[in-house]
Amino acid sequence: MSKDWENELKKIDRQLESISDEALLPAKGAPTPAAKAVAVEKQASTSTFGVMLRLVLAVALGVGIVFWPYGTRCGLPLIGYLASAGLISLAGVWSAVWTWRHRSGRGHLLSLGLVVWGAVLAANQVLPRIGYARPTADTPAVWLCE
Repeated sequence: MSKDWENELKKIDRQLESISDEALLPAKGAPTPAAKAVAVEKQASTSTFGVMLRLVLAVALGVGIVFWPYGTRCGLPLIGYLASAGLISLAGVWSAVWTWRHRSGRGHLLSLGLVVWGAVLAANQVLPRIGYARPTADTPAVWLCE
């Protein structure tokens, strides 16, 4: 009742040898020049305004945090500041994805700079509080106000 696997595998090998490589792997159809032109036109018409709008919004957040009106020593203002720094990094990632998709090199570099800027702002507040950096008067080693 058991099969002779050697014979079965030989049959399969003979079948595969009789078929050409082109028949085994279907050829991908190359897009026509008209389809390429439509894709390029669609990308060019939708990308510039949307990408730049996202990038301007993210840069506005990154610049606006320099003028943060509240203290960042402890408590809720500190939590709000850290959330805002995280939002800057998130906006940088958001605009980086769009600039990458639409092949905007300078915009992508600026977006990645925003991600780093948000991380630097957060690290400036977090590292002294976890003992990795030296606490100062502006960044004491406490999270909550007493």
